[in-house]
Amino acid sequence: MTITWKVEDLDRELADGYVYQVHYSVNGDDGTYTSRAVGSLPLEKPETLIPFKDLNEETIIGWVKASLTKENADAITNVETALNTVIAEQKTPTKGKGLPW
Repeated sequence: MTITWKVEDLDRELADGYVYQVHYSVNGDDGTYTSRAVGSLPLEKPETLIPFKDLNEETIIGWVKASLTKENADAITNVETALNTVIAEQKTPTKGKGLPW
C-alpha cells in the first residue's frame, strides 16, 4: 500500500509570511481501495523564518511529522496503521449497515 502525506493549504501572516497553520491529508492507496485522514496543525513561530516563496511541500510535511511526534512518538505510525485498517475493512468487510426491509 502507498501512503502519501500532502499539504492541502497553509494559513499565513501576510506581513512576514509566517505560516501559523497547516492543513494536511494522509492518503492510503492499495491500487483498488483508498482511505484518507485529514488534519490541521498550528505551528509555533520560529526565530528565523523561511521566506514563504522558498517553502516547499517536503519541508512543510517535515514540520507536520515533527510536530505530531513531539506530542506522541507513535503518531505517524498510528495514522498510517489506521489507514491500513480502513482499507483492510474495505477489502473484507466485517460490518454492515442498513435496514432489513
